[in-house]
Amino acid sequence: MTPAERRASLSLASIFALRMLGLFLVLPVFALEARHYPGGDDPARIGLAMGIYGLTQGLLQLPFGMASDRLGRKRVIIFGLLLFAAGSLLAAMATSLNGLVAGRSLQGAGAVSAAVTALLADQTRDAVRTKAMALVGASIGLMFALSLVLAPLLVAAVGLSGLFGLTCALALGGVAVVIWGVPPEPAKHKHLPRGRLSEVLKHAGLLRLNFGVFVLHAVQLAMWVAVPALMVQAGLSKDHHWQIYLPAVLASFFVMGATLFPLERRGYLRAVFLAAIGLIALVQLGLLVVASGAASVTSLGLLMFVFFCGFNVLEASQPSMASRLAPAHVRGTALGVYNTLQSLGFFAGGAAGGALVKGYGVQGLFAVCTAAMVLWLLVAWPMRAPNRVQLSSAPEAA
Repeated sequence: MTPAERRASLSLASIFALRMLGLFLVLPVFALEARHYPGGDDPARIGLAMGIYGLTQGLLQLPFGMASDRLGRKRVIIFGLLLFAAGSLLAAMATSLNGLVAGRSLQGAGAVSAAVTALLADQTRDAVRTKAMALVGASIGLMFALSLVLAPLLVAAVGLSGLFGLTCALALGGVAVVIWGVPPEPAKHKHLPRGRLSEVLKHAGLLRLNFGVFVLHAVQLAMWVAVPALMVQAGLSKDHHWQIYLPAVLASFFVMGATLFPLERRGYLRAVFLAAIGLIALVQLGLLVVASGAASVTSLGLLMFVFFCGFNVLEASQPSMASRLAPAHVRGTALGVYNTLQSLGFFAGGAAGGALVKGYGVQGLFAVCTAAMVLWLLVAWPMRAPNRVQLSSAPEAA
């Protein structure tokens, strides 16, 4: 990477990190702490409160992405971060589960992922795009690992409302990074021709990636409706869950670095991508088996490690491929569609996860997650990885 590319990658990764740390601090403890609010005795409503963030984000990712193609990336990012901060403040003031739903909804309205990813793609060459996206993915993963350690300690000290207050402060920190840390937008971006949404919706390669990101994040969030309870049943109190998650996340980074980048350079990106999908499918099957018997800390720890190995590879490679396949003049729109499906996946995972646990137990949840991952593997199988030196072109490139 050039110095300018490193600055862009690190500053934009830090925006993701600040925003996602606030979200992740809530995630490991939300299902347990929300039970203390009026209305918190209903698992389906708790799942809705977890996933409603993804619904509003999904509805607004595309408008924000399209707006960034026309109004500029930075303006859209700042506006979205301010909305996210306002939603965090509303959730911090909530006194019922309905109040948490309202706050989480407004948080989701700050749908800046497409604009941030598009700006990163604007400021990096195709040859280093996956590495730049991996820095973003690594920052998100590190924040997740950090949240697993801090969340139980912070929620014990300040409660769930205090965590949402901290999320508000982190979002405002992200605004400061956009203003003073992110390099100026490339001048060429301002003179690109206006594209159409139909260009994105007819692109076969992008459609496969959009389907995949929906399934991945639906499965990810659905898991967290049940995994914390499995940890407790295995004899690990919620204050010590980080002892499983943290080593699994950190070790998975080494696996990603040792596989994704070297194999991509050798032309094996498709094989790594499909293998990662298959690994997560096997994890869901493993969780189904574990949930049907007596879960152990060792088996859950191993499954979490394998899950994060697959998840981190997909988190780095999918947005990179989407940005490389999309024509430059509709890059924000393409990533808006991509992030819309990602956000809708969060919503579907939270809402359906809670409903499945309520109606069919954790076995039913993991059976559906296994089937979803197998379906994605079948859809992704015909893909062809984009050429590393070609920004975009053929609609059938993936």
